[in-house]
Amino acid sequence: MLRVGLTGGLASGKSFVGRALADLGCHLIQADELGRQAIQPGGEAYEAVVAEFGPALLDPDGTVNRGKLAEIVFNDAARLARLNALVHPTVIRREEELMAELARRHPDGIVVVEAAILIETGSYRRFDRIVLAWCRPEQQIERALERGLSREQALARLRQQLPLDEKRKYAHYVIDTSGSREETLRQVRELYHCLREMAR
Repeated sequence: MLRVGLTGGLASGKSFVGRALADLGCHLIQADELGRQAIQPGGEAYEAVVAEFGPALLDPDGTVNRGKLAEIVFNDAARLARLNALVHPTVIRREEELMAELARRHPDGIVVVEAAILIETGSYRRFDRIVLAWCRPEQQIERALERGLSREQALARLRQQLPLDEKRKYAHYVIDTSGSREETLRQVRELYHCLREMAR
């Protein structure tokens, strides 16, 4: 099975690219979703995260309020590093379990793991190919604002991520998401054919 890491940054279009690859036949694993599961009640990192960041983080039903958590960690690099240290081992272990299961069932398949900070964590080394969803920094901010973040929140998150132009150095393929959806999808289809040939 071909293991592909799909990365980008805040509002760079990586989820759009991931969904498009899944529509074409790839198996998609979203690290953000695994991280969400890990910090909710019953998740492997839940108790450690609550102990580290305090019960004020919790909604009345006991779930972690990700907005409150983001406010804490994206304004403090040390706190973000601590959160990552608590959550990432669980996420990576789960990714590996899911990839192993998919490899058993679909040995000639393509699995795509979508994760924002593959490069920053060194996790990119676990993959056969790295794909970067790229757009201009000002587009990242515009899109983040459209999603409801304030400019300050968007900039705080971008400061904690390696710039997309730096990430290009690690990528085997770059999908330029700065144009129309149709143009992005055209690039994704070309990428899929390349990956399909490699997986064979």
